[in-house]
Amino acid sequence: MKNLRKAAKQPAMAFVWFCRPYDGKWSKTMVGFGPEDDHFVAELTYNYGVGEYRLGNDFLGLTLQSSKAVSNAKRLGWPLKEVGEALYLAEAPGGYHFYLLDKEQPQSVADPVQRVCLAVSDLQCSVHYWSSLLGMSVMEKDETKKTVLMGFSDSQCKLELRDIGGAVDHGTAFGRIAFSCPREQLPAIEALMKKENQKILTPLVSLDTPGKATVEVVILGDPDGHEICFVGDEAFRELSMMDPNGNDLLDKAMAEDKSDEWFAKNKKQKASA
Repeated sequence: MKNLRKAAKQPAMAFVWFCRPYDGKWSKTMVGFGPEDDHFVAELTYNYGVGEYRLGNDFLGLTLQSSKAVSNAKRLGWPLKEVGEALYLAEAPGGYHFYLLDKEQPQSVADPVQRVCLAVSDLQCSVHYWSSLLGMSVMEKDETKKTVLMGFSDSQCKLELRDIGGAVDHGTAFGRIAFSCPREQLPAIEALMKKENQKILTPLVSLDTPGKATVEVVILGDPDGHEICFVGDEAFRELSMMDPNGNDLLDKAMAEDKSDEWFAKNKKQKASA
């Protein structure tokens, strides 16, 4: 398997309610250091009418090994906190944590993204789920930090589970982690979860994207409610091809986003999720 990459009040005038230009509009952008065939990517979802999300304690950070990232942050004056030997903590605008390892990226590793850390309430239970049921290998254990590092391959981004000694809160900004696998494995994954009486959030289903490949997915929930998506690799390879104009399209979309101005002009506030 391969790594990939979270009742309205009745209005006085229904006409105005339905004609808001940003009602229900959203944008999805995939960002990473290379093609999704062999790189971890992050899926960023922007809802034009939402101004604030409540962070939980579920996502504990993403670690990448890149001296360039550290030098870029210092050059731009982005706040960095040294939390270990050659290790810096940077906080993204939404409050998410990124750990930057100030070392050159090994030539044998294609992706600078080293690991994604998720909080769990029962480390033993979660390790059993991710290893015995989902097939990940345990690569490192740290009894002091109460962490376990897992993965499908040495050359891919790893999953780190950290026991936080309490309940996992997903807030309103939660997302999911996704993996691609041969399409033929999807029914077996679903059948195993049914047999083990585990959560299946979305049974095996085909998702159509107009003008692009139709992918099949099954979405699971681990013991702490972390969402896990398995997608058929064959169709996903076609769907996830890099767009050479991606950066320009993103810049254009951000420049054309006038939602803040519209809400201010109409003396309204963006909703909190």
